[in-house]
Amino acid sequence: MNTKKIVITGGPSTGKTSVIQELGNRGYYCIPELVRSLTAAEAAAEIMESIITNPILSVKNPVEFNNKLLEGRIAQYRSAEKTDYDIVFFDRGIPDVHSYMNCFGQPYDKAFELPAQRFRYDRVLLMPPWREIYATDSERFESFEASERIFTSLEKTYQNFGYEITLIPKASVTERTDFILDLVNPN
Repeated sequence: MNTKKIVITGGPSTGKTSVIQELGNRGYYCIPELVRSLTAAEAAAEIMESIITNPILSVKNPVEFNNKLLEGRIAQYRSAEKTDYDIVFFDRGIPDVHSYMNCFGQPYDKAFELPAQRFRYDRVLLMPPWREIYATDSERFESFEASERIFTSLEKTYQNFGYEITLIPKASVTERTDFILDLVNPN
């Protein structure tokens, strides 16, 4: 079976997780965001002020962290290939790792880009910054302005990897989910 792989991405607090949960409620196979589980423990031990301006600082070894994140996203991608589902939705994709590194000035070599070139998604859906729903929590530290910078970096990074991006309109979770399903199920 050739499973369609759909990435839903965007800056922090743009509604990705709510839409992913709604897709799951409707019976679609969804792969959750990986970064929260990786950063939660490390972030608790760090100084919050520095995290607000650069979330990569919430981990002790950013290079090691991003390698783990990249490996985890590759494993998620591969797990989707083993399902019997026609469509799999990802809460963020492999190029998100590069985007965050680009956004916050963390260097990496060309070899680090190979997975983003090799493991391709069928569609990339990008959620724009939305001040009215923006909120921080115990694992989301970025400011709204950082969310805007991350959005711009995501858009540029995915385009640099050759993806056409579809922007998801600002609307209710139900309306956004319906919009996405109309895109991926054009019947």
